[in-house]
Amino acid sequence: MFQMSKLYHNFHHTKNSVFSFVFLLPLILLLLLACNGFSVFYINLSVPAKTSPEPAKLLPEILPGDKPVKKLSSSSVMYAVKEENPSLNLKTHLSLIQKPNISMVSKPKKQPHRFRPQTLKALQLRTTKTTKGFTFSTKLRAFFQNSNCKLRFFMTWISSLHSLSHRELLVIESLFKSNPKACLVIVSTSLDSPKGNAVLKPFLNMGFNLITVSPDFDSIFKHTYAETWFNRLKTGNINPGEVSLGQNLSNLLRLVLLYKYGGVYIDTDVIVLKSFNNLSNVIGAQSMNIETKTWSRLNNAVLVFDKHHPLLYKFIQEFALTFDGNKWGHNGPYLVSRVVGRVTNRPGFNFTVLPPPAFYPVDWSRIRSLFREPNNRIQSDWLRRKLEQIRTQSYAVHLWNRQSKDVRVEEGSIVHHIISDCCIFCNISTSSL
Repeated sequence: MFQMSKLYHNFHHTKNSVFSFVFLLPLILLLLLACNGFSVFYINLSVPAKTSPEPAKLLPEILPGDKPVKKLSSSSVMYAVKEENPSLNLKTHLSLIQKPNISMVSKPKKQPHRFRPQTLKALQLRTTKTTKGFTFSTKLRAFFQNSNCKLRFFMTWISSLHSLSHRELLVIESLFKSNPKACLVIVSTSLDSPKGNAVLKPFLNMGFNLITVSPDFDSIFKHTYAETWFNRLKTGNINPGEVSLGQNLSNLLRLVLLYKYGGVYIDTDVIVLKSFNNLSNVIGAQSMNIETKTWSRLNNAVLVFDKHHPLLYKFIQEFALTFDGNKWGHNGPYLVSRVVGRVTNRPGFNFTVLPPPAFYPVDWSRIRSLFREPNNRIQSDWLRRKLEQIRTQSYAVHLWNRQSKDVRVEEGSIVHHIISDCCIFCNISTSSL
């Protein structure tokens, strides 16, 4: 009987213990979960969190030609900052993160077209120093001081010496015929050579102020938006595009040259008819809107601006920020049109837009008409009126070489009369032009 009572008491005690354990089990589980959560929270906070810059400051300025960069979320900023020199604690923490599924990883994007030095060499526009230890800037300063010129003209020649024709030489003749006291700087590697100097020697023999100098882009573009753009081009962060890189370099080069030195830039297919002494801070309209009597497109084949003019600064800035190497004219005529359209009537800018007859008396689509002789009275009357208009209203005539370089100059044509007016040597057959 005593044994039975003892067994019953033990059974009752065990039962109470089991019920107590079952009752306390949820509390134990809750305590374990709380401890676990605290430990996870503590590990996350153990990552060094020194003063991190704002996300916007971590990303460089996005310029056209760059790959799009996604903005960083607040949770990923710390990793973006620390991945360059991760600490031991950070490595340990990152190892706890589950590796992404390989199927979710995006394919690598195509690398941008990288700049190659031989590209500039082929364009005869190498980044180089001039001869005898003189830099580009020191050579130009010495030339301007010694020449005592009243007006500075700039040209660029990005092709080989073999490509230089009688037409380009005629342009130089016309420039000195109308501006005999001017200085002319031709930025070109091919012409800054013994053979190039021999070709231009007749002008020097007549006492004209002429110099050829190879470009040093790093020096020319320094301290402008062009410097940033060119450095990005060299490091492969800008796609040169399908349009000739030499053409776009010429578009930029003319802007920086005028910004740093002031004067006149003209293309090598622009025949000069009058003195430019009275022109200051002007750009020419290529076309006009007949209804509104306002310009519809400007052109950069002729630019006349003072040193450090704010409009030139805006042109250079626009080139660097909106460069597109796949659109013809985007970095040239369309660029100056965009900028002038934005700054017109804004304070601080002082410039004049000249009407088309000033530099572009004939549009590119009709330039061939200036090379033909008249075949009847109607054509003769038109030629006489047009020639009179050019002689009275035009400072220069853009020949639009892209459309007219293979067109023969016919005797009696408008171009034939213009050549007779502006030539110096006048011993070249017009058919070679």
